[in-house]
Amino acid sequence: MQHLSIVLIYLGWLVFSHPFYISLTEIRQNSNSKNLEIAQKIFWDDLEISLSAYHQESFDILNPTNEKKLNDKIGIYLTKHLEIWVDGKKVTLNYLGFEVEEDAIWAYFESTPVLLSNQVTVRNSILIREIDSQQNIVHFYFPGSSAPRSLLLGNGEERGVLKVEK
Repeated sequence: MQHLSIVLIYLGWLVFSHPFYISLTEIRQNSNSKNLEIAQKIFWDDLEISLSAYHQESFDILNPTNEKKLNDKIGIYLTKHLEIWVDGKKVTLNYLGFEVEEDAIWAYFESTPVLLSNQVTVRNSILIREIDSQQNIVHFYFPGSSAPRSLLLGNGEERGVLKVEK
């Protein structure tokens, strides 16, 4: 029994000593405007690492010296690493900004009106270049469906396809 306790303590220590590298992207279509509305949740400390590598300068998301410059740099980075295609046609995404929520940021995008049909392709490569074990979860809420269609993207699999089942 004591041996089992030691093993359980060791396993618990491993879980808490090794961080998980994950982001969440939620995509919904506004029923009135037909725009795609996108929200991305990313741990800000991981994003600082990737922003610094991408832009070749250091960033402090919690205490920025220039908030507009930080917002612009985040927008440039995220726009480069998030792409969506509907039936093979690339969707134009407009970065709207971000907000900090505890240990993460929420970044927001909106597209021009999109006619959704059979297939949506998503490429999400945020943080993957600097963090090998990064995983990016994508939830796409198709109109008329309460449950999302989901992708788990990561190093070597930055792109995935979601098909509408009719």
